[in-house]
Amino acid sequence: MEKAKRSGPVTPAPRAKPAAVKPPFVKYPPESSVGYLLRDTHRAFSRILQASIAPWGVTMGMWYFLRALWDEDGLTQRELSRRVGMMEPTTVSALNHMERRGLIERRRNERDRRKVNVFLTRQGKALEKKLLPYAIDVNKIALNAITPDEAEVLRGLFRRMKQSLRDHEPGGEVDVDG
Repeated sequence: MEKAKRSGPVTPAPRAKPAAVKPPFVKYPPESSVGYLLRDTHRAFSRILQASIAPWGVTMGMWYFLRALWDEDGLTQRELSRRVGMMEPTTVSALNHMERRGLIERRRNERDRRKVNVFLTRQGKALEKKLLPYAIDVNKIALNAITPDEAEVLRGLFRRMKQSLRDHEPGGEVDVDG
């Protein structure tokens, strides 16, 4: 009796993966971590700012988009997501809410109909003069604990750290608008 021949490619048996080398356990208290301290400080900033802007009906999620649009109105949704550091579905949800509140309007890009640009309404623009002073106040509260020279050094260190981290991000810089 003849054996049936298999058709198609022969798949080799999977190889065993080498055992992962586990690094030795090292204690790393949160207060020793720059990332932890930055996050904790950011949360303190956010709590104070949120309490200040809440009476205007603005959430922290909306705040980041307003700040970006006050800086440059008419960004595409994709660019706005990138600048604020949020995923596009989160951006769409926040923008829907802001549009219902009358703070922004979205318009199809005239040169590239696939893109949607986001513009502040008169009401959204007017919030800048009302809300930005609260952000300045929160910064003053935080910087009150250090000298002006230390504050300038700190800003420089943050910029350098941010660039170092960006240089090591997976995938590197991507032109999200084509």
